[in-house]
Amino acid sequence: MCADLWSFALSTYARPGVEAACLRLQAQGADVCLLLCGAWLEQRGVAFEPGRAQALQQLARPWQAQVVEPLRQMRGQWRAMAQQDEQLAVLRERVKALELDAERTLLMRLEALAQTWPITETMGYPRWLEGLAAENATNLDHDALLRLRAMVTGT
Repeated sequence: MCADLWSFALSTYARPGVEAACLRLQAQGADVCLLLCGAWLEQRGVAFEPGRAQALQQLARPWQAQVVEPLRQMRGQWRAMAQQDEQLAVLRERVKALELDAERTLLMRLEALAQTWPITETMGYPRWLEGLAAENATNLDHDALLRLRAMVTGT
């Protein structure tokens, strides 16, 4: 088990099938950083509480909207042009690195918020993944969410 959220996110994202599931959920409006944080909290045995989920969402929403999303949109807009323009391709890679840095910063902030929550070693319902995805529940592919859980927890 990874002690810090960033290491957990990197090792989880590198597992077979996780990247595809995360990108699918992200395309449907999910905040993958929040979902990875939820999986980390589940793995650590931190009890889900709606107030905690709300605090994580309130921390993540503005950062995603004002920092991560604009970088992601710029990178996406440059995708086709960068295939024809080597200099733009280099700039696009730099924007991608900034986007990753922004996600890392968000994960560090989420971890700092959750660091004091006690570890109870119990896994109750609703679980973190479902609780954090709840605001997008009508739009999300629940199969992708279940696949993400299975890939993360091995269940």
